[in-house]
Amino acid sequence: MSQISFAEAEYAGKRKKTRREGFLEEMESVVPWKALFKLIGPHYPTAGRDRRPYALESMCGCT
Repeated sequence: MSQISFAEAEYAGKRKKTRREGFLEEMESVVPWKALFKLIGPHYPTAGRDRRPYALESMCGCT
């Protein structure tokens, strides 16, 4: 991640949070992601002879 400028830092504190940002912050605090990954991980497909599957974190929308 690159360093933000002074102007970006000033603007970041003043802009209004969108509904999407609020929802994602709430999901991050409510959902136990690590426990969920441990539960799903053994059943999630692994790389084989076909195309490699997406990372589990990407499929859950955590990245």
